Amino acid sequence: MTSMNATLPGTQERAVAYRCPEDGTRVPVEAAAPWCCPVCRGPWDLDFSPAPVDLKSLAGRVNSLWRYAEALPLDGPPPVTLGEGRTPLVPLTDTVSAKLDFLMPTLSFKDRGAVVLAELARRLGPERVVADSSGNAGTSVAAYLARAGLPCTVYVPESTSPKKVEQIGAHGARVERVPGDREATARAARSAADAPGTFYASHVFNPYFLHGTKTYVYELWEELGGRLPDAIVVPVGNGTLLLGAALATSELYAHGLIASRPALIAVQAEAVSPLASAFRAGAEGLADAGVVAAADTLAEGIAIPRPPRARQILRAVRSSGGTFLTATEDQLRAAQRDLAGRGLFVESTGVACWAAVSAAPEVFAGRSAVVPLCGAGLKTGLA
Repeated sequence: MTSMNATLPGTQERAVAYRCPEDGTRVPVEAAAPWCCPVCRGPWDLDFSPAPVDLKSLAGRVNSLWRYAEALPLDGPPPVTLGEGRTPLVPLTDTVSAKLDFLMPTLSFKDRGAVVLAELARRLGPERVVADSSGNAGTSVAAYLARAGLPCTVYVPESTSPKKVEQIGAHGARVERVPGDREATARAARSAADAPGTFYASHVFNPYFLHGTKTYVYELWEELGGRLPDAIVVPVGNGTLLLGAALATSELYAHGLIASRPALIAVQAEAVSPLASAFRAGAEGLADAGVVAAADTLAEGIAIPRPPRARQILRAVRSSGGTFLTATEDQLRAAQRDLAGRGLFVESTGVACWAAVSAAPEVFAGRSAVVPLCGAGLKTGLA
């Protein structure tokens, strides 16, 4: 079992530690580290100070998200990779562009975080790996752990799209279908994660995943020649892409690589929108805004009634000067068909941002914006 309190084997000096954002608890990053804060049971952040990325140095680097090595908390030996990242940026209107993250190796943006988690697991060498997901994160984790030579078990809700379940199993992962909603699935996985020798490849609780998703913004910054759009629009369930975007914009701004931070516009399905409701109520967290029950929505990937990082998500949106938008089921259907008519077949969760942007043009008047198209339409079919 490898300790990562100071450095990983073969790496340059790169001090990292898990840190609880709520109570300040710190533990070394090592195989025996608890998967959550032992004091409050909340998710970890990472004590890690990235170096600035030199835009001019990127030409000729490896054609994957590992090209931003200075900004990532894992360095050294060649990492696990499937060539993820560098997805196209295409215009939808004169001011709104789409980043085609459904063209990632497993057909969703979750590959950005999963590749970093898989590399961390490979270096730690656990006895077993477990994950939970509504589909896409589990698929990504299964694929990258297969690439790393590590078996895993993925817990999914029994209602998960059959195509996603098939894809997880195709990568060699054991699939555990859990009766009930996404919350019940998470509880089952976390119970298994408490077993000694288990690495919980959680895209929610493990901050290495967020340091992978932040490469979405680093790619925008590189492709736009060292700048960012006025607004970055992201779908929010557990908030992994939004929090990764917040990390990246803060890092780029702190290093003097952008003049100002863009507004983060968070999008939820109207049917399951606990964070949007809390934001509009001026609440700091979900406990202050009441309980939101689970509900059916076409945007299954963001149907999270109680995201563990809710307080962080709300702070990130407010500090950026952003806001929350929601999309109705009819708007999701219309957005999926509209994008398909433009040649882009995207799953019903992945169209949420375009649905929200299309329904609220006044929010984006006079400013540029980028929306992610997060998952391929083949994963769910046409709504």
